[in-house]
Amino acid sequence: MRGNQSMVNNFLLLGFSDLPGLKGLFFSVFLIIYLLTLMGNIFIIVVTLANQALDNPMYFFLRNLSFLEICYTSVTVPKMLDTLLSDDKTISFIGCAFQMSVFLITGAAECFLLAAMAYDRYVAVCQPLHYTLIMSNRVCFGLVTASWLAGIPVQLGQTFLVFTSYFCDSREINHFFCDIPALLSLVCGDTSLNEQVARVEVALLALIPFSLILMSYICIASTILKMSSVEGRRKAFSTCSSHLMMVVVFYGSGMTVYLKPKSSHFQDTDKLLSLFYTVLPPFLNPLIYSLRNKEVRVALRKIFLLNPPSHGTTTSRK
Repeated sequence: MRGNQSMVNNFLLLGFSDLPGLKGLFFSVFLIIYLLTLMGNIFIIVVTLANQALDNPMYFFLRNLSFLEICYTSVTVPKMLDTLLSDDKTISFIGCAFQMSVFLITGAAECFLLAAMAYDRYVAVCQPLHYTLIMSNRVCFGLVTASWLAGIPVQLGQTFLVFTSYFCDSREINHFFCDIPALLSLVCGDTSLNEQVARVEVALLALIPFSLILMSYICIASTILKMSSVEGRRKAFSTCSSHLMMVVVFYGSGMTVYLKPKSSHFQDTDKLLSLFYTVLPPFLNPLIYSLRNKEVRVALRKIFLLNPPSHGTTTSRK
């Protein structure tokens, strides 16, 4: 290890302490969002497992995404709620390193899982006759496993590099969780190596999956435009729209924080943007897939017996 970082036993997560009058409001809002996030994603998992009609690769990936979203948000939000409610804002050195590593690993896993879901949609739209053969159980399990494992070596290395740096006397992290830019601002000396590694990490674990997603949707768009049937185009696009919305929400704010140059880092702005990619995607995931996906809505109605009563001997179908 470099320097005397062992003398640092804990950090202080400032969170939103610069807005003391809003702490109660923030706590209530984020607690409600977190509980709804947990319930919504658990619902998605239960519904897609309980209904045999949803036993296909698309919903297998969706279940894994929902489980990942639970892990992703649970590593940051509970500690944020604790710092809002309590005067004790400390987080141990080991706890901070653990939080950062798990956050980075789950974030990388989401990048690759979204890419796997884009590939699934590509095969469904562009090669429908070979869909069952290509997207076999073995392939689906392999893609999910690879998504989880791909970022572990790089992210653990990144965490080790940050936490073996020489920290200055200040222990105050101007953030609501242990994020790389906020921690690097506490490091004494040259942090250019950390920043270069962070950029390589973003290129490997974010830009490459994003490029694969982009290529998949270019092929999908080309195929949809060649369809002669308007109804066929609409159905093909509807199967991709939910996933596309998740990609835009997740990547949009995340890239804004991690790819902008150091000189433009304003920590208060970073905290706000961080809410968009740490809190919103897990919260919106079940809403997007349940409200915009007809099969999920039908499954939900069956589970909760929300089918309207039939009139007479016939049942109308839309």
